[in-house]
Amino acid sequence: MQNAVIDAVVIGRNEGARLGACLQSLQGRVRHLVYVDSGSTDGSVAAACVLGAEVVALDMRLGFTAARARNAGLAVLDAPEFVQFVDGDCEVQPGWLDAALVGFAEHPAAVVVCGRRRERYPEASVYNRLTDLEWDTPVGQARACGGDALMRFAAVQAAGGYDACLIAGEEPELCLRLARGGGEVWRIEAEMTLHDANLLRFGSWWRRMVRAGHAFAEGAARYGATPERHWVVEVRRAVLWGIALPLAVILAGLLHPLGWLLALIYPVQVLRLARRGGLAWGFFTVVGKFAEARGVLSYWVNRKRGRRRGLIEYK
Repeated sequence: MQNAVIDAVVIGRNEGARLGACLQSLQGRVRHLVYVDSGSTDGSVAAACVLGAEVVALDMRLGFTAARARNAGLAVLDAPEFVQFVDGDCEVQPGWLDAALVGFAEHPAAVVVCGRRRERYPEASVYNRLTDLEWDTPVGQARACGGDALMRFAAVQAAGGYDACLIAGEEPELCLRLARGGGEVWRIEAEMTLHDANLLRFGSWWRRMVRAGHAFAEGAARYGATPERHWVVEVRRAVLWGIALPLAVILAGLLHPLGWLLALIYPVQVLRLARRGGLAWGFFTVVGKFAEARGVLSYWVNRKRGRRRGLIEYK
């Protein structure tokens, strides 16, 4: 695959200097570099033009989603063999594209190859460190990838691209459909991208977890009854720890003072999880279930009311 044709689609909104680093990391490594902008007001469009990217500015009259942005980038490509998707707050690591092509050569059925995404500043906050741990997924055949991945263009087109209606969780949903078409997703042992989550406050992390819960609920609503059981377990965990158990604690406490002891199940769960990922991981994993539960409820409520967005917005 030495002469494989690779194009790149970068998406972003108000990424600032991070966008420049992202685009520069792809210069000279891909045939066609496309930047899709979702209503930036920080000069991102002008900066991308200076760096030689073809800019696609999304219509601001329509709601922004990452999926819609990626599809807009796909639409201007001229049938490459592969397309590298990158979020605008990421920098592609040297050697990644060559390593990914080796991955495709070693796994002929692969339609998606991804590697290790790392946080650029994990020491900046506990939330950045947690995000870095989240990116460290097992090497081998996987069920899904994240926003950064090298994909076979023809396979993505045959699957219909990303679902532009999804507010979050668009990559796993696409991977599910690619797998139904016989394709495989592989996570290889290679450095892929540096990501700048910039999660410095609890509120930013909390909103991110709410989005995750929303994605779980929507994915389970679509595919929960299928053989893939898409995100059914994640929804059940969020509902159990974020809704059912708190209600049970309150009810037990109202029935008898000793009933409040049921709340001890939470510190016990924190300690149990801490054995695997440390105390901070255990604590925030448990707290995160409350945020995920809010996202699940938001999806359920807005679905019942016939609304698509509710409290969750892209970026």
